Amino acid sequence: MDIMIEGLAFAIAMLFAGVMGLAIQRGATCTVAAVDEWVHRGSLRRLSAMIEAAAWVGGGLFLLKALHGIPALPGSSPPGPATIAGALLLGLGAYVNRACVFGAVARFGGGEWAYAATPAGFYLGCLAAGTLLARWSPAGAVPTSVALTAPVKFAWIAVALLGVRFATMLWRRRRASGIPLARLMNETWSPHVATLVIGLAFLAMLTLVGAWGWTEAVADLARGATAGLAPRLLLAAGLLLGAVVGASRAGRWRPVPITRGALARCTVGGVLMGLGSVLIPGSNDGLILVGMPLLQPSAWLAFVVMAVTIASAIHVERRLRAAE
Repeated sequence: MDIMIEGLAFAIAMLFAGVMGLAIQRGATCTVAAVDEWVHRGSLRRLSAMIEAAAWVGGGLFLLKALHGIPALPGSSPPGPATIAGALLLGLGAYVNRACVFGAVARFGGGEWAYAATPAGFYLGCLAAGTLLARWSPAGAVPTSVALTAPVKFAWIAVALLGVRFATMLWRRRRASGIPLARLMNETWSPHVATLVIGLAFLAMLTLVGAWGWTEAVADLARGATAGLAPRLLLAAGLLLGAVVGASRAGRWRPVPITRGALARCTVGGVLMGLGSVLIPGSNDGLILVGMPLLQPSAWLAFVVMAVTIASAIHVERRLRAAE
């Protein structure tokens, strides 16, 4: 019976992985794209959407706490010089890669084959960091968090507020588009709608199968921790499949041949992101969907430093191009 329940939970988690991949593809919720929008257009729309995704996951964790169903969560480290250094490397790697870990999935799912080198580079970065620094995130530890220690009544308040936000979002979108709610899923998603779906899908998967992110799976592989690795890699494959389907349905499927420059860029970007994720510890997906919802200071510090690093790199590139 337990095996059947676990199998059903995994099957449902695979479905949510596909939904999450679909949302990543259609919503364009990449941190690099969000920062680029901030720098070039002065808009914080995508960045605020990511913060809202963190809020949705945090509200869900509040609810799970009230129901005594908190899953095992990755550990965290107190903020310090390593956090800042890791965030700098993570931001620089995302800039070089031209996509964060979310964006890399979306772009590979859209046919940019060179992004297959990003997880390979990420693995090499984690391997190098583990060899040189011997600093890894504590596995399976539940970090202390305001979200987990607050009184239960705040959980219901948070869930109620998020419920109001969800209803308001759907109502406004329906009025703006003039189409029935049943057809909204077939329309182009806004960043806020996409990140809402991402956050809720991630929360469902976290509840069903625990921490599963592909960056954590690659990091574990690099340090030789292969227990339970196969299911997480299958979930990562489901995420990628969802991104492929999303690209096809949105008309964004554009196979792009691999060039040496793109391959080198994605590999180097992956290496830098892998190095940074070990130092923080945590990568872009873990920061936004675990650390920030749990109100961990190191996660918020790392996200801000990463965003500023990407923005600075974009500014430098723009000045260099203007000087040519």
